[in-house]
Amino acid sequence: MTEPAPDGLHLTHEHGLALRVSHRDQELVRYVYQPWDPQLESPRPYFHPVRTLTGDVVSLFRPHDHVWHKGIAFSLPNVGRPGDPEQQNFWGGVTYLRGRGYEQLDNNGAIRHREFVALDASPKRVDVAHRLDWLTLAGNTWFDEHRSFSVTVDGDAWVLSYTTVLRNVSGGTIAIGSPTTQGRENAGYGGLFWRGPRSFTGGTVLASGLTGGDELMSIRSPWLGFTGQHDDHGRFSTVLFVDSQHNSGHPTQWFVRSQPYACVCPAPFFDTETEIADGDALTLRYAVVVADGTPGPDGAAGLAELGRAALADGDAS
Repeated sequence: MTEPAPDGLHLTHEHGLALRVSHRDQELVRYVYQPWDPQLESPRPYFHPVRTLTGDVVSLFRPHDHVWHKGIAFSLPNVGRPGDPEQQNFWGGVTYLRGRGYEQLDNNGAIRHREFVALDASPKRVDVAHRLDWLTLAGNTWFDEHRSFSVTVDGDAWVLSYTTVLRNVSGGTIAIGSPTTQGRENAGYGGLFWRGPRSFTGGTVLASGLTGGDELMSIRSPWLGFTGQHDDHGRFSTVLFVDSQHNSGHPTQWFVRSQPYACVCPAPFFDTETEIADGDALTLRYAVVVADGTPGPDGAAGLAELGRAALADGDAS
């Protein structure tokens, strides 16, 4: 006889590999903290699969067009010394450089798990925190990162609250940019990046007071969501990101595409480099709301409120 699933949230640790967060009998997300990816793909932790409360998968892993896209992951494509044309790539694959375009260079770094600081689970909330090292291909540590995230459920949606604190330990100033800061128009990706399922291609982009598609690339908004339709059964799901009001440059610019594939990225380095002096730290916080269905503009604003409430709860704790 099968035992009933426990009420609320629970956390399962695949030691040395990943964490799984489930709600009742449904897995919501798997967080791979020790990836086995090739160096060319800039190995780093990622969330995949990401599922709605009813079990529909809303993330994509290693698509053939961009094999370094992995669910939801924090990645940076252009990291270097101010004024130095050489760049380190913590995104994966090719690097875009001014006057040269995209090239495959020997510069793919990695983000490596060092140790857990917290692994706490209750029926109402899961909290995880760990330390990571950002290593260049040459093996030099450029950032000491403290990363934390929590999972909560609210009604018909669940919320992933995410915080990263990047401390520069490289011995010199580091500038974080994007292909756009290197001269490529509307390619300001870099940060917390979500790649949606292939069937979400052509889906609907939702922002504060706006609904559309690719024309919303680079807008500034306190939140931005994406609704797509699934193959097989034809249901819809929505993934919505909320930018913390405490982030520098809030409301952020957004890198978003509906064509030729679905993706969302709050992009704090979209068209302006951020310099971090040796010993200083940059903190970024976001909430990701995952919901079944098509909320429309009014419903999306309600999901954004769930994300804001989760961020406020984290500020108070």
